[in-house]
Amino acid sequence: MTRLENEEATSNTNTGTEDILTHASAEPYKVPHCTYTYKFKEALPGATAAADADIEPPWTVEKKLAKLHLQPQTHSSSPVPFFHLLERLKTTKRAGWERFHIHHGESISDHMYRMSLLTMFAPPSLASRLDIPHCTKMALVHDMAESIVGDITPIDGIEKEEKSRRESISMDYLCGSLLGNVWGGMTGNDLRQIWQEYEDGQTLEAKYVHDIDKMELILQMLEYEKRYNGGINLIEFTWVAKRINLPEVRAWCDEVLDDREQFWKRLGTTSKDVSHTGAIVRSEEYYGNGTA
Repeated sequence: MTRLENEEATSNTNTGTEDILTHASAEPYKVPHCTYTYKFKEALPGATAAADADIEPPWTVEKKLAKLHLQPQTHSSSPVPFFHLLERLKTTKRAGWERFHIHHGESISDHMYRMSLLTMFAPPSLASRLDIPHCTKMALVHDMAESIVGDITPIDGIEKEEKSRRESISMDYLCGSLLGNVWGGMTGNDLRQIWQEYEDGQTLEAKYVHDIDKMELILQMLEYEKRYNGGINLIEFTWVAKRINLPEVRAWCDEVLDDREQFWKRLGTTSKDVSHTGAIVRSEEYYGNGTA
């Protein structure tokens, strides 16, 4: 499948750029300035669902680790087995971008690292009400379960409740089976509590980090569009902007979206509103319209 199967060119079609999105580059590709009408087709299940398709229900941590040919030493007094498992956060790609053939995109660790830095830039009006170091730690922990589960997206066909169950038992494994005997389990318990606080989304710190999570996605969306010089349209992901709750983060988001609008205008085209496509409807149903 090529990029051209997800879109149709309405003018100046260049047939020599079909595989443009299969290569990584620090420099933007020089795509001709074309006007595209994008057809956002119903996407196939993502990499996580496909990889887990042959795991006999119910999904368990042990079954997933066996499939990955991983056997971390459990109940050790050393954190080294945990350190090794964290490597999967560096090598596992964020799955949402792969539907658009961005196969060499950001990893889960890439996403969490920038999030952790963003948390440090809360404006004074907000920072005075936050425990910023706690927020930074939360940003580094919030997707840790994906080292085992993988990056499950709304199109994977996995129910929200099942996703939550998998992530919860994965955190129990990481923080209990791997870290439970490390220095009395104190660090493991701390990580588990921080993750749960993020999942519950009730504290101001959790709400802030949830907003930062969306803000980081919006940044990455525009950066990919610019990297490929308008050869790919990721407007499908802009739906998360309306779920940013804190005005301070919303101001950052508005700045990025304004930049995006000007970027598409400079290309001599507009970014079509696809806010009611099936993928977005499923995303809103999957995550709801609240904080979490």
